[in-house]
Amino acid sequence: QVQLVEFGGGSVQPGGSLRLSCAVSGSFTKLDRMGWYRQPQGKQRELVAVIKTSGITRYSDSVQGRFTVSDIFNNTVALQMNSLKPEDTAIYYCYAWLQPSYLRPFDDYWGQGTQVTVSS
Repeated sequence: QVQLVEFGGGSVQPGGSLRLSCAVSGSFTKLDRMGWYRQPQGKQRELVAVIKTSGITRYSDSVQGRFTVSDIFNNTVALQMNSLKPEDTAIYYCYAWLQPSYLRPFDDYWGQGTQVTVSS
């Protein structure tokens, strides 16, 4: 059973930094990409940053230049968040696109979510 386990999150003042990390546990055949989405209260889930095992990254315009997604290492990925703003407040979800077994197709997997609050 594949699970995504998240670490980090919490509360910080505007301009501060936080670091999130996520690890894939359980057995699987192939991992293609990992990353982060977020869901502000009352809004839809949105892309934050994703990185493929090839190293190709994609960031949302709202975090470009402030957030950095790490390379995938040992099935773990991190998100360094700098210059945080109140509008970054949301539940952050770890994401992976992977093939759980040779008999099953690639599919989305999600972590349980971790709260990030940016407030003075």
